[in-house]
Amino acid sequence: MKKKTGSSLSRKRVLITGGLGFIGSSLARRLVDLDNEVILLDSLLPDGGGNLFNISGIENRVQIHRETMKNEEMVRKLVKDVEIVFNLAGQTSHLGSMQDSKADFEANTFNQLGFLQICRELNPKIKIIFTSTRQVYGHPHYLPVDELHPVSPVDYNGISKLAGELYHTVCGRIYGLHTTCLRLTNCYGPRMRVKDAKQSFIGWWLRQAIEGKKIPVFGNGNQIRDFNHVDDVVDALILCADNPSARGQTYNLGGESVALKDLAQLIVDVAGSGSWELVTFPPERKKIDIGDYQGDYKKIRESLGWQPRVSLSTGILETLDFLRLHQGEYW
Repeated sequence: MKKKTGSSLSRKRVLITGGLGFIGSSLARRLVDLDNEVILLDSLLPDGGGNLFNISGIENRVQIHRETMKNEEMVRKLVKDVEIVFNLAGQTSHLGSMQDSKADFEANTFNQLGFLQICRELNPKIKIIFTSTRQVYGHPHYLPVDELHPVSPVDYNGISKLAGELYHTVCGRIYGLHTTCLRLTNCYGPRMRVKDAKQSFIGWWLRQAIEGKKIPVFGNGNQIRDFNHVDDVVDALILCADNPSARGQTYNLGGESVALKDLAQLIVDVAGSGSWELVTFPPERKKIDIGDYQGDYKKIRESLGWQPRVSLSTGILETLDFLRLHQGEYW
């Protein structure tokens, strides 16, 4: 589809937490192609994004450990000999964080602190790339949102992810760990979870279009969001691990922005099926909606040379094709 970002990241021993998920498995595929030794840690919890089919075709080229990050014995075993950790494990549902705040805190904050303590004890030279979220900003004061924008989360997930992010940053500053944080925006692409809308509304919308159903667009549909194809996210992760200048930094990602009603129409047009309709905002979602959002990715573009390369229309077509081909594995 596109030219991959060049990288010298090869022949490394790499751990991916959340490695059977949508982003983790896409990263694993790229890393094994770059001749790295790749270890995947994933709990495969029902409400998570982990799916063994995500690594179909490379299952014999990776090591798989089905366990949670709170298993200290397993974590100690895995981190002591790796050079790089892509720390993608966590709870990502905004509404889910309000419904089960304890589980959200445990996954995104408590487990992260324990993980970092083990890393600094057993492997202080390790590189850790941590995925955070644009949700830490809350309601934007201005657009596009840069890294200097105040942080003011509107839900518990934003709080827990920010806490996990700050633990990484402080461990880097105080204890010398090589840490980098990426604040992701809406990510989509092949292998994303489409069973429900718990992790991503765009995945659910794609499924509705494939099934010829109506895509529900909350409110007036004028809310602006930006999107990154998973290949572009993988590019950013690898650049952060591959560049010493990324040490101690926090970067926004960002991409093509569009009103949600226009996104729904684009999906219907590309899919050639389905339709969309405006529906009343569910009260529990309205309370935590951030309104318009567009990320400013100038910092990572100027520092590391990253920029999104996959257009929204191209990425949606690829994702629809993948999901249609493998419906039985993702429905």
